[in-house]
Amino acid sequence: MATSTLIQFIDAGEGADTSNRRQVETFLAGGTIVAGDVVALDTTQTGADKVLYVTQAANVATGNPLAVGVSLNAAAAGEQVEVVVSGYVADVNCTAGTIGAAGLPLSAGKTAAGEVEASANTDTAGLFAVSLEAKGATTANKVAIHIPKRF
Repeated sequence: MATSTLIQFIDAGEGADTSNRRQVETFLAGGTIVAGDVVALDTTQTGADKVLYVTQAANVATGNPLAVGVSLNAAAAGEQVEVVVSGYVADVNCTAGTIGAAGLPLSAGKTAAGEVEASANTDTAGLFAVSLEAKGATTANKVAIHIPKRF
């Protein structure tokens, strides 16, 4: 269930959860998920469970169109996993890709499963997120991103 967006609280230095700066949804893990992984809808499930379960976003050369967000916690198959589906996320996995600056469009799962990297003009999955810093700016192989609201 989505959180309420009725109250607006503006105070610098507050956390990402303050005043609807991000939306977090709970899914079930369809496999092993690590905190900071980009996750995608699990199409191996049947019926409506395809949108109840998520897995680490698989590697798709043009970006993974099933990517829905970034996991906040680790989970084994069948466990609950909290996923940021829009807004600010710190420490997103990006080992394989190059993210050279803030403000770059990002694709999900292009070179390596569960990661973001800078988009190319040949990517067909659409914008997944925007970088808020260069890769390695604060933590090696991690990056802060903003996921645009989709639904």
